[in-house]
Amino acid sequence: MTSVAEACRRVLTTGDPLTKVKTARAVARAWRRGLLLHDFDVAVPDAPARPAEPELLPPNRMPKRGKGGSERGRVALLHALAHIEFVAIDLAFDMAGRFGALFPTGFVDDWLSVGADEAMHFALLDRRLRVLGSRYGALPAHAGLWEAATGTADDDLARLAVVPMVLEARGLDVTPETVARFEAAGDLASARTLNRIYTDEIRHVSVGTRWFLHGCARNRIETPATHWQALVTRHFRGGLKPPFNDSARESAGLTRDFYAPIASS
Repeated sequence: MTSVAEACRRVLTTGDPLTKVKTARAVARAWRRGLLLHDFDVAVPDAPARPAEPELLPPNRMPKRGKGGSERGRVALLHALAHIEFVAIDLAFDMAGRFGALFPTGFVDDWLSVGADEAMHFALLDRRLRVLGSRYGALPAHAGLWEAATGTADDDLARLAVVPMVLEARGLDVTPETVARFEAAGDLASARTLNRIYTDEIRHVSVGTRWFLHGCARNRIETPATHWQALVTRHFRGGLKPPFNDSARESAGLTRDFYAPIASS
């Protein structure tokens, strides 16, 4: 039997998007069926394989996107979201393979499930791009999305604090408005896709929050919110900017006492 660490490494070292999606879903299915050992006998790579396209650009060189009113603007926004989901596949499998030995088996259960969701989300967005005459890789994409993983590679609580509890939580803040813009433009198919992703992302933030609290209890940290704030201040350069979707965040267990004290005014 292959170890779960080796299986996660296989996902991370696969660059081709379609093959990565298939591999991610196959690994999650094999884990559910008990076909992978809960063993961390190999290290995951420092950085995942990437396809030849899209061209990855630093934030200050990314072309400006519209608000999604025109079809061109909607394609650009869907492409940006597809790239986020593509990187999110690797973030989830890296989480399981890198930190799984520090937690109970349920940690791997959750993060491989999240990884399978992210693969499905990417596939849905790529399919929508193709319907609109484009594809993933046709436009440049943000080069910095893996930075959150690089900066937290040696700290499980920092990774949980930044990736699900900051980056994915930000998706909860902005997605409802994005859905409304697509609906106003008459692109109901894209709006439905984004709504489906939004529902799953609430669960992903919940998974991150729950395991962050578990790790704090394991480490005998008595004030998880304060510790979270210190980790985010240290490891996340972007700052926490309102408006926040407080209701969605709270339904995921991420209450205002975590983020409100360090939010930008």
